[in-house]
Amino acid sequence: MADDAINNAEVEKSERKEVQSPAFENLTDTGVKSVGSENKLDLVLDLDLLVSVELGKTTMMIKDILELGRGSIIEFDKLVSEPVDILVNGRKMAEGEVVVVDKHFGIRITSLIDPSDRIKGLRK
Repeated sequence: MADDAINNAEVEKSERKEVQSPAFENLTDTGVKSVGSENKLDLVLDLDLLVSVELGKTTMMIKDILELGRGSIIEFDKLVSEPVDILVNGRKMAEGEVVVVDKHFGIRITSLIDPSDRIKGLRK
């Protein structure tokens, strides 16, 4: 039996193979930027988004809507002095006040919605 143990140990030694450490080439800058968070943002910078301004809201019955005509006035739930909502793709992103630039309307942004709240709104 002692001879069998010695023979088994010799077989195991002969079956073992020497493992070499891997060799890697040195990495060099190829001019191609890695895909980091900055480059991921570049992918969406050219997207078109619908920006709209909500002056206010109201609820009307269909019969009242059908009676609307030229010169009709619709009263909203907001006062003149209240800020308007700025929506991006239907989600509120900011508030502002209406201004006139030359002969066009514009919006001066007075406050932005907190970024964490904006992101929560996107997940809905």
